[in-house]
Parts: sequence; structure tokens; C-alpha cells
Amino acid sequence: LTSPKQEQQPPTFEVCLARMGDKRLLSLLSVSLIVFVVFQAAFLTGVHCDASAAADATAAGGLGTDKSGGTNADGAAEAAAMSYDGFSDAERKVLEDTGTKQEFQAEVGRLMDIIINSLYSKKEIFLRELISNASDALDKIRFLSLTDPSSLGEGDTAKLEIRIETDKKAGTISITDTGIGMTKNDLVNNLGTIAKSGTSSFLEKMAKEGDMNLIGQFGVGFYSIYLVADSVTVTTKNNDDDQMVWISQADASFTVSKDPRGNTLGRGTQILMKVKEDATEFLEEDQLRTLIKRYSEFINFPIYLQVTKEEEIEVPDEEAEKEAAEAAEKKDDDEKKDDEEVDVSDVDEEEDKEDKPKTKKVKKTTKEWELVNDTKAIWVRSPGDVEDEEYDNFFKSLTKEFDSPLEKIHFTAEGEIQFRSILFVPKKAPSDLYDKLQTKQNNLRLYVRRVFISDEFDDLMPRYLSFIRGVVDSEDLPLNVSREMLQQSRVLKVIKKKLVSKALDMMKKMSEAEERALEAEEEEDKEAEEAAKAEAEGKEKAEEEEEEEEEEDEDGEAAIKKYKEFFEAFGKTIKLGIIEDTKNRKKLAKLMRFESSMTKDGETVSLSRYVKRMKEGQKHIYYIAGENRKDLEASPFLEKLKKRGYEVLFMTDPIDEYAVQHMDEFEDHKLMNASKEDLKFGDKEEKREKKRRDKAKENLKDFIEWYKKLLGDKVEKIVISNRLTTSPMAVVTGQYGYTANMERLMKAQALNDPTRYSFMASKKTIEINPYHPIVTKLHEAIKDKAEDDEVKEMAQVLFESACIQAGFDIEDQTGFNQRMLRMVRNGLGVDEGAEMAEEPEVEEEEEEEKKDEEKKEEL
Repeated sequence: LTSPKQEQQPPTFEVCLARMGDKRLLSLLSVSLIVFVVFQAAFLTGVHCDASAAADATAAGGLGTDKSGGTNADGAAEAAAMSYDGFSDAERKVLEDTGTKQEFQAEVGRLMDIIINSLYSKKEIFLRELISNASDALDKIRFLSLTDPSSLGEGDTAKLEIRIETDKKAGTISITDTGIGMTKNDLVNNLGTIAKSGTSSFLEKMAKEGDMNLIGQFGVGFYSIYLVADSVTVTTKNNDDDQMVWISQADASFTVSKDPRGNTLGRGTQILMKVKEDATEFLEEDQLRTLIKRYSEFINFPIYLQVTKEEEIEVPDEEAEKEAAEAAEKKDDDEKKDDEEVDVSDVDEEEDKEDKPKTKKVKKTTKEWELVNDTKAIWVRSPGDVEDEEYDNFFKSLTKEFDSPLEKIHFTAEGEIQFRSILFVPKKAPSDLYDKLQTKQNNLRLYVRRVFISDEFDDLMPRYLSFIRGVVDSEDLPLNVSREMLQQSRVLKVIKKKLVSKALDMMKKMSEAEERALEAEEEEDKEAEEAAKAEAEGKEKAEEEEEEEEEEDEDGEAAIKKYKEFFEAFGKTIKLGIIEDTKNRKKLAKLMRFESSMTKDGETVSLSRYVKRMKEGQKHIYYIAGENRKDLEASPFLEKLKKRGYEVLFMTDPIDEYAVQHMDEFEDHKLMNASKEDLKFGDKEEKREKKRRDKAKENLKDFIEWYKKLLGDKVEKIVISNRLTTSPMAVVTGQYGYTANMERLMKAQALNDPTRYSFMASKKTIEINPYHPIVTKLHEAIKDKAEDDEVKEMAQVLFESACIQAGFDIEDQTGFNQRMLRMVRNGLGVDEGAEMAEEPEVEEEEEEEKKDEEKKEEL
């Protein structure tokens, strides 16, 4: 308890300060609460205090605007009250009073979870879906106009187009089409019923089976808009109903009402979306232009994007005019004081200068409509109606390359799956062609009704045809809900089979043209002598025949050059196809080209031409693989083949031998490696030679046993050769082992594991020429000196030199070097213990003089 005196005491300074703080705090809280309420109201109603910003937002929305971008504002006050979606406070109140609020059929939260995590892998897909829907609406009104032309309307309404615009200040994107539009019932049924078949059942089916077979449902595609938008306003006008407005913020409800502004669209649909904070990149013009070109470049209808441009213009310079006027007044005063005469011409010139208005350059920002999809989808036209120049321009637009394509094919596939396609063979192979063989291919672009779906495939084209560029467009290709992948792998297989077949037909056409041209050249060479005789006899060809032959020569040269360019660029991929594609191996084999023992440098021969010019009685196709043509031409393996006049293919590409191992025969002719044992000719002479070899084997029986014992495990066996004519010995491999060339390639691989191919390592076989003087002399030597070291060394060197010539590595290189040195020493008569020659002595004076000379030269 306090005393009365204590109660009546005045408050202290600290107490007064505390009481003042409480009052100030209360005032501050009151002001803050009022400000918060005002801002909250502004946020809920979408009020913008900046009249110019509100006007810009209305123009961006396209509601109450004309096609040129100008506004039809009813007044400054109304414009100031406009929200981002173009409605004034009064109009919004009408919408709230007259609108019908309804609930979505399904849980929007679950739907959004699927859209974000399952259906769409990229946010940018929303633009493709909305443009595709707009294109469908335009297609419908165009179809109706065929029977009822009046349904199109007049003026701008009759133009079938899509217009896209953005407003960065308001944060909105607007997509407007002049399509068929929607009635109130359409809005409720199409936009209110997600996926139309029931989202709950849709979710349950996905959870149980993972099946996304809900194709072509407008609702799911439309709701991809919520990947980037917080709220959406759809304004639409159908010929059979008033202009309606559909508003939703993905909060499980939507509102549909009659537009209080009346008919501002004429006909069609406008989708206005408020962009999320994390999707503001889609407000950029360059980003939208890129996405339109990527996904909707070939839509049938023009797509316009409103772009902002800055330009310099001349405007009157008021300050300069004012200064000029003051200077003119001063000049007039001076002239009145001046009594001197002036030249009339000078006065006229000065007056002309004064008459020109003073201007200055300023930057002006303007908005205009830019046509984005100016490239036409030429694949929907008949091939006969498309010019070569159009194909070239389309290829350059598709691939961003400067060169025209080397070859093309334009076709329509019918049957279980119908689609149109254009395939191109580029003139040059990309530098990273073989580096990307293991990655997803992006050279073929898949469209559905000219809407881009994807260009990343694993199964649409085999990797050996990854250089093929082109487009595939289907009207009824079954896709999943997101349009991002094919529904069934079986469909992919059907398309792949047709595309591969057409691509090979295109290459076959080039190959056959080259074959015909080469055959024509050979015929001309044969007829050259006859032509020379005819000229000698005074006979002359008609001028018309000469002109025709010149044209044929030009076409033939072009065909030869074209296929040469093709095979130099993509020959390796064709050989890869031989390895991988068993079904089309015969077709690919006809595309192969090789140098041979009968071709000139730079020329090649096909397997078909090889077969046509085979010698009588020849049954096999012979080939040999190595590093270069020069070494192969000097190979001892070809001696007997050359003697018989047989052509031998030279395979100098590292992949050649891999590819040929997958080809047992070509047109009933077996492919035979000339560097392997058991070389066969299959003619009558071979039987007689076999008898001679058997006789020689009997004569050299002791020599063969001695030689095998000397070499031991280095060789598997020693036989009498049927291929050597001038060489004493050759080392060949077994029929199923690696050749020297293959062994070299396997060892050259950076990440090779020797244990993986050790079982395929070459089993060497020595073939000796029993009639060669070195072999006969060595045979005589072992009769008397079988244990002589010098004879053994000569036999070792003979074997090792044969290994080097065959392309094998020598295991004991040090021993080989020592043996060669001893043979050189014996050949020159140098004793093994001969001493080294002494180094000459140089006097010190001479050394000093040399040093002085070197210094002088340096100076």
C-alpha cells in the first residue's frame, strides 16, 4: 500500500518518457495497420496507381485493342482503375455479381503435381500446347467456313491468325487467335473438366498401370499453362454465344460470366496469364521467338509476335528554334544600323538557311507485329510441286548449314501409321559425327500436325544413319498426354523400318547412278579405238549425237563426283551398318567402295563391279587389309593372285576388316582373306598345283621338321605355299584367328585389355616356297650343318623378316638386332672381337683458335 503523499507525487522523467514511448508506438502501429490494409486492398483488386502502366497492361492483354496495338480507352479515370487483365473496378464487380462460380471436377493439387513432375519435363512446353490449341480452333472455323462462308466474318475477324504479346510491367503474356471460340458450355466442359474423362480415374489409372493413353484431351494441354502462370483469364467469343470470360487461379474453382465490355474480340479466344516470379524469362521477346520457331514454326496459320523496336527520328528542336529567333532579331537590329550595300545572292542564301527548321534526333520506342513462322512446311505438298531451290532453302533453315544437301527423298508412308517425311544427306559430315554415336540423336525432328514434338530419339533411326537429317510429320501418331514421347515402342519400330528403307533407297539411287556412269566410261574406252579408226576412214558423227554424248558425260561425271563425296564423308558409318544391321546387310554391301589392285590412285570399285569383271573360273572375292595401299601392293600374299590376273580389294580403313568379318559372301561369292592360310582358287589349275605341292612336301620333309623344331612354339605349323611365286617365305594366320592388321588395331586401342583377345591371338603358319633358291640352299645346308649356329641364325632371320613383312611384331627384338649385326659383320668380313678405332687427338692451340673463331662469329 502506498501513502497519499506518494500517490500525489509527480511522475519522474523516466516514467514520462515511457508513457510517451507507448503513445508513439501506438500511433506507429495504427499507421502501419492502415497502410497494410490499403496495400492489401490494392493487391486483391489488382489496382495500379500508374495510369500509363495500366494502359500498357490493357494494350498487352489485347482486350479493347485493335490489331495495330493502339488502345480504345474510355477515359483516363477508367484506364487508371484497370487491373492487369484489362477489367475496371466496375466491370470486375459486374463479373462477380453475374458470374457463376464452379468447382473443378478433380483435385487441382494432384493434377499440378502430375503436370510438374510427370507430364512435362520443361516449362516451355506450355507455349507449344497453347499454340497447338489455337491452331486446332483455327482449323475448326476454317472447316466450318467451307459450308458457311459467313461464319468467318469480315475485316480483321476473317483473318485466321495467332498473335502473342507480353507486358513486362504487368507481368503478363497474351495469346489471341481468331478461331472458332467457345460458348459458355464449352468453357465449363472443356476447361472445367480436366482431361474430360475424369481426373480422379486418370490419376488412379496412372498409379496402377502407368498408362498415359489420354490423347488429344484439351484440358490437360491447356493446364500446362500453370507451369508458368499464377492466374489465367480466358476471354472467348463464339458465333453462337456472347463473349464470355473464364477466370481461375488454380484454387479448385473457376468463374464463368458474360463479358461486361461486350464483343471486343470479334471471334476467337484470348488467353491472358499472370506469369510466376520464377518464370519471368518467358516475358522476353527473344525467348518467345526462339520457342515459337522451335515448336510451332510449321503451324499452318501465321503467328505474330509483338516486338519492341527503337528507332531514331528527327523532331523539332524548340530550344534551337528559340535561340535562332533571338539571333535573327539581333541580326536585324545590326542590319538597320548598317548602311552598307549587300549582295542580293548572299541574302537569298541566308534566307534559305533561316527557313530550314531546327531538328534533333531522339530515340522512339515503337511496337509492331513480327511474323515468326515464315518457313513453310513443304513436306505436306506433293514432291512434284516442290522446286529444288525450295528443298535447299528448307534444308538450310532446318540444319543451319550453308551448303545444299547432297541428296534428298520426299515421301508419304501409308498403312498402319501414316506420315510424311523428307530426308536429306548433307554434303559434309559434322566434325563430331563419330563422337556422338553413343548419345541420343537429334537429327530427325518429329512433328504431329506440324507441331514439333521432339528431336531426341534412341530408336527412330539406327546410329549408323545418324548423319541423315530431316523431318517426320504424322496426322494421327499416338502420343502420350504430354506429347513428348511415343505411346508404344511398336509404333516406333514401324516408323523406323520405313525411314531406314527410304534412306537406303536414297543412297542406292546415288550408287546406281555412279555405277552406270563408270560402266559408260569403260564402254567409251573400249570404243575409243573404233572411233579413231572411223575418223581415219573419214567418217564423222552427227552434231546432235555429239551434243547428246557431251550431256551424258557431264551427268556421269556429276554422278561419280556425288557418290565419291558421299562415301568419303559417310563411308565409315555405312561399314558400321554392315556390322550392326543384319536385316539390311545385303543392301549396305552394295554401297561399299574399296581400292583394288586394278584401280588407279583415288579410284574405288564396288563389290558389284568386282563380280562383273571377275576372271573366268574365279569363284571367290579376294581382299587384304593393311595400313596403306603401297604396303599391300608389295605384299607376298598377292603373288599368285596377281599371276592369275585376279583382282584383290585393298582395305586400308581400320573398320574395313571388322565389317568384312560380318559378310560371309556377296552374290554367292565367298569373301576370302589373302593373308590367311588355306587360300583357295577353285579352278582346274589348283588340282595340278596340289599334286606338285605334295611332291615338294615329301622332298622337304626333313627340312620342315628341322625348322619346326628350331622355331618351337613361335609357329603352329609349316606348309608348302600355294600363293608364293617370288618370295621365299610368308607368315600367315589361321582361318579364325586375328590377322596381323587386326592384331595391330587391337593393341592400338587406348583401353585395351590383352587378356580379352589373347585367345584370338594369331596362330602363325609358315608357308615356304619350295622352288626359291634361298629355301633350296638352306635345305642343302642343314643336311651337313644342322647344328651349325650360323645356319640356325640365318633361318631365324628369314622367319623374322617374313613376320615383319606380314605386319607382325617381333617378340625378341634385341635378339633380332644382334643376329642382323652378326650377319652384316660376316658379310663385311669384320671379326667379332675387332677393336674400336681410336679417336683422333686435337691440339689445345687448335681448340683455342676454334673457340676464338666461334666468339667472333657470335659477335
